[in-house]
Amino acid sequence: MTQQQPQRLDTTRLQKIAQAYWESAALMAAVELEVFTAIAHGGDTIPAVARAVGISERNAERLLTALTAMTLLTRDGERFANAPDVQRFLVKDGERYAGPWILFTKPRWTAFGELSERLRRREETTLGQYTEFTVDDARRYHAATYSIGMGAARLFSRSVDLAGRKLMLDLGGGSGAYSIVATKTFLGLKAIVLDLPPVAVVAQEYIAANDAADRVSAMAGDFTTSDFPQGVDVVVMASNLPQYEPALIRLVVGKAFAALVPGGEMHLIGETLHDDRQGPLSAALWGLNEAVQGSTGVAHTEGEVRSYLRDAGFSGVTVHPFVPGVLSRVTGRKPG
Repeated sequence: MTQQQPQRLDTTRLQKIAQAYWESAALMAAVELEVFTAIAHGGDTIPAVARAVGISERNAERLLTALTAMTLLTRDGERFANAPDVQRFLVKDGERYAGPWILFTKPRWTAFGELSERLRRREETTLGQYTEFTVDDARRYHAATYSIGMGAARLFSRSVDLAGRKLMLDLGGGSGAYSIVATKTFLGLKAIVLDLPPVAVVAQEYIAANDAADRVSAMAGDFTTSDFPQGVDVVVMASNLPQYEPALIRLVVGKAFAALVPGGEMHLIGETLHDDRQGPLSAALWGLNEAVQGSTGVAHTEGEVRSYLRDAGFSGVTVHPFVPGVLSRVTGRKPG
């Protein structure tokens, strides 16, 4: 009987992780140069891309070769085509253009290069980078997140039946995407977006741009300290879970429970870890991001989030996959 040889270890996997930022840089450069847009509009050869985006043919060849190896492009002889997801989301004049979201984390590039130093830092604040957030900061932030937020909002309104509900409180609602879409989808529903004062200004701009001012209002405040409007029958808290430590999430969920009418419901949508804390990677990295931002936020497990709702008094607490591998939706009802 032949003895099985032990697997030979090498550094390939480690090198791939260490160089992953090269792939990020190639993708971001292609978005900034509008390479995918040029290809979608017929500039599908190396010389055509070079002319369209204003780089040399040598550099066009370098970039397109890398993008093809990354499976963002396909190649047939001298002609290139966008992969299906690239065609849908990264062509600038497309309906679902998400280029700003792809570039959303680029301002953190240098900070992540200093991660070891930042992990040694002892000083952290509840809100981290958001402590000194300005209206201009909020405009830049939500210019990047709005398109992806609207997509998530449409998914939420397809996944949850809010028929008959009257008033939704959107905690940390940013641009107001969830409120704008939900109040358009469900007749008679109104919504309040509660977010930091600079963000509330920007939320009002998005609300007005979507002709939703008769259905959605923006309230300035910090949901960890501000009083909540009472008599709401839906509370949504979406995509800000890792920004806060467990005690603060418990506090906010308790305040939401108190604000809801009997029979009201809460939906907490966020990047959650599995209960064994071994993934998914997306949630773990968003937790690590809070070290870079200087906040006290951490990644939470699905079980921990369930406990936050149950301990506040919610019943029927359940976890629903929202964006598999990225976001979960944890929901509960106030008895009565």
